[in-house]
Amino acid sequence: MTSEIPSKPTKLCPTCGTRVSEDASRCLVCGSDLSGTEKSEGKTRAVQGSRMPQITLSLPIALILLALFLGIGAVLVYFALQETGRVVEPTITPTQTSTVTLTVTPTPATPIPTGTPLPTPTPATYTVAAGDTCAGIAFTFGVSIQSIVLLNNLPADCNTLVEGQLLQIPQPTPTPTSLPTATLSAADATEQACEKVNYEVQENDTLSSISNAYSVPMAVIQEYNGLSSETVFSGMNLTIPLCERFPTPGPTPTATLPPPYNAPSLLLPADGARFNQSGDTVTLQWASIGTLRDNEAYENTVVDFTDGDSRRLVDYVTDTKYIVPATFRSADNIPHLYRWWVMATRQAGTDEDGNPIWDSAGLASDRRVFMWSGSLSPATTPTP
Repeated sequence: MTSEIPSKPTKLCPTCGTRVSEDASRCLVCGSDLSGTEKSEGKTRAVQGSRMPQITLSLPIALILLALFLGIGAVLVYFALQETGRVVEPTITPTQTSTVTLTVTPTPATPIPTGTPLPTPTPATYTVAAGDTCAGIAFTFGVSIQSIVLLNNLPADCNTLVEGQLLQIPQPTPTPTSLPTATLSAADATEQACEKVNYEVQENDTLSSISNAYSVPMAVIQEYNGLSSETVFSGMNLTIPLCERFPTPGPTPTATLPPPYNAPSLLLPADGARFNQSGDTVTLQWASIGTLRDNEAYENTVVDFTDGDSRRLVDYVTDTKYIVPATFRSADNIPHLYRWWVMATRQAGTDEDGNPIWDSAGLASDRRVFMWSGSLSPATTPTP
């Protein structure tokens, strides 16, 4: 037989309900004073009946159990909702980023003038006569066949015209009048294109000195500035039109000399001809070498070589013949021999006395000889 160890009497803490030793004077859980409760408990113990066993929990354990219960409940609810498909996954909504948009205010453009719209012309009425065709009617009114067909709902070939039929004839489309274009006159265009400079008159300036400095005539400066005289004063502002400058002299062109002429061909008199009569005239003739210029001529040379070339005659003509002056005929009764030739020359200038200076412009002709006596004399054979 097992002996039972009697249990130590206990009591309950009236504050937190914790069972403590009967002789305990203070609760170990809540710290309440238990010394004043022994007598009261003794009085009440006799009247208390049996009661249900009590389970007491400390506060920390109670909090832990509550949190565990809530967590288990939350998990059970989540899985239950997931089974029914009612769990809504959170949707990530993108945050809209505000973008600053620059608003460009357009500059109002200058309105372009447009022509006034023309009113729609009223169609004319025409009664079809015998033999009329759409082409003839269109030509008469100056419109197209297609416009008549469309306005009167006629077939495309327009072959259903009947005498007495009324047709609507469209008015010819007027040509819109184009807007006038601003056009400068010739004088205004020249004035606008002219380059000008402003000049302030300095001390000791004159209109002549300003004109020479800018190579602009004084009359032009006066006209541009409205000056009634040539007087200018210091501080006056003048407009100088540079487009009215004096023309700049260019280099003096170098005269290009033409090629030399060929030697003239002598014609008459024949080589060795005699002139014995007192009234004979000696006329020298040659063939032309071409058209001579204004400063060109033929140089004729006649030499009386009977006297040893002491008598010489040189003359210039533009014709192809030359009459030897009678004064060049010998004064004695002895026949004299004369040699003559011709050459083209060109005037190169004048001497101090104003006489022309001639230069050769070609080759000299062959030389010929003729005999010329002062009076009637027996024929002699000239010696060249």
